[in-house]
Amino acid sequence: MNSSPRRGRRPGSPDVRATILAVARDRFRREGYEAVTMRSLAADAGVDAALISYYFGSKRGLFAAVLELTLNPADVLASLLEGELESLPQRAIRALVAGWDRPETGLPLLTAVRAAAADPALATLLRGGLQREMVDRLADRLGGADARHRAGAFVGQLGGLVFTRYLLAVEPLASMTADEIVRTLGPALRTTLFGPVRRAATGDDHARGPASA
Repeated sequence: MNSSPRRGRRPGSPDVRATILAVARDRFRREGYEAVTMRSLAADAGVDAALISYYFGSKRGLFAAVLELTLNPADVLASLLEGELESLPQRAIRALVAGWDRPETGLPLLTAVRAAAADPALATLLRGGLQREMVDRLADRLGGADARHRAGAFVGQLGGLVFTRYLLAVEPLASMTADEIVRTLGPALRTTLFGPVRRAATGDDHARGPASA
């Protein structure tokens, strides 16, 4: 008797695509991107590997679909942008730390970053998504001639926080609380978005005049 998976939809399962996604989400989270193969995923899902290609095109396509079912940084940013811009740096840091510190959301994101470092095509995929869904969206909210530059630098600084705290676990940042990170990095992120804080003129400044000030 041939015990290999049958081609096509699995009998008795109305949504094979959802089954494949559930298996892939668990495997990617536990084993990482590189260790998981299409063939092993197909075996776990009880389908032929060709069916995975039919629904998702490739392992990268499947991985991209899996990422949409975990914490989506673009969705988090969209929610943050509904608030006032003045407090965005602090709120962004808190949201990032909350999401990445939770294993159920942080581990898939960490897997995505590590996979992108090992797969140039996947890196291109993630970079394009970040550019469209985060940098451009933030730039539209900021407005101004250099909005895209400021938005890109802001997202880059948040990426630096991810890299330092979660990929390399560099101290003291790796052990800081969200409040400590806000106090340490918040002012720099605010400067990126809005420029240096202007010092209010004092009575002595007025007395000295423009030249001495």
